[in-house]
Amino acid sequence: MSETHRARNTGVQRLRQALRNTARGLAACARSEEAFRQELAVLVVALPVAYFVAANVWRWVALIGVLLLILVVELLNTGIERLADEVTRETSPAIGRIKDMGSAAVGLSIVIAALVWLAALAERLGLL
Repeated sequence: MSETHRARNTGVQRLRQALRNTARGLAACARSEEAFRQELAVLVVALPVAYFVAANVWRWVALIGVLLLILVVELLNTGIERLADEVTRETSPAIGRIKDMGSAAVGLSIVIAALVWLAALAERLGLL
């Protein structure tokens, strides 16, 4: 077997493992985080709604993209919270601030999504 062929298999194997890790991470977060489940539900409802709101494919991508951004930030926030809890179970003002920063990031991503959706709706209704 040539080096090129082996490298390609390694790349494919690495991709398969990354996809498995992704699925496990999404499933773990969905099982344990109510906020993540709610955000997933919003995404499921928004997929068909975005089709009618978006004037073109790029607006549809933006509408769905900002909702996916919320999920990404929620996953990172959950990871930070879990890691902090593993470091210490004791109350720590520093860790509390770190967790608050993660929550703030989720909140800001929701604000971004709301702005994009409001602008798209206003445009669709002829208000912009």
